[in-house]
Amino acid sequence: MQSNIIIGITADRARIGLHWSHAAGEKYIDPIVDGAQALAVILPALGERQSTEAILASVDGLLFTGSYSNVEPHHYGGAASAPGTLHDPQRDATTLPLMQAAVERGVPVLAICRGFQEMNVAFGGTLHQAVHAVPGLLDHRESKADPIETQYGPAHRVRIETGGVLHACSGMTEALVNSLHGQGIARLGGELSVEAVASDGLIEAFSVKSASAFALGVQWHPEWQHADNALSTAIFRAFGAACRERRRAKDTALMRGACDAGAQLASA
Repeated sequence: MQSNIIIGITADRARIGLHWSHAAGEKYIDPIVDGAQALAVILPALGERQSTEAILASVDGLLFTGSYSNVEPHHYGGAASAPGTLHDPQRDATTLPLMQAAVERGVPVLAICRGFQEMNVAFGGTLHQAVHAVPGLLDHRESKADPIETQYGPAHRVRIETGGVLHACSGMTEALVNSLHGQGIARLGGELSVEAVASDGLIEAFSVKSASAFALGVQWHPEWQHADNALSTAIFRAFGAACRERRRAKDTALMRGACDAGAQLASA
């Protein structure tokens, strides 16, 4: 049964037809509604035009989605992107400050693919812009000529670190995941803790050490057919539970504030 918790889902800014639009794929909305059992709200990529504080006050959790665009390299001191690389500066201006603020305020966060890379950059990390070109690393890209079921099919195993967030919510020590990314983690952000690693050593999941609430990033796509995958199901259930706990804490604080105000009026 769907609850009254609200989870904000980050949008891309892209031209659809003749008009600029703010959109998020349905594949990200489905596991929020059906897996986390929440109300899904799309957050437009408006940067400073919408207050970060107002967003955080309005939601119980945030999902940072994957995207065809990449984080602009000037945000992490990287070299200029290869010609033709798709960027979304409005999304960067929205998600990078929102990511840090959410973790600092105890708002649960789940970051996927581009969102995972955004989290690393937001916490001071850097990215490989072409993982397949790095000696010793595998080619983690999908073949766009394949049918979608093959693109999102199992691609490689990851080793899940014991004692971490991912291990706690799933009970797994390894898993078979999909792989549809060209960029990846070069230097891990200072506040981040490794949660899962691919066979070539590439970091595939991490959490935020200092976070007071759920704050997990994964490089693969757990949203894809989430209900048919035990790890994906565990991730979205844990995320939803953290968002419900956030809502309970907010409601308790509001009730306490109302009681205190009533007591002050009664004694006046």
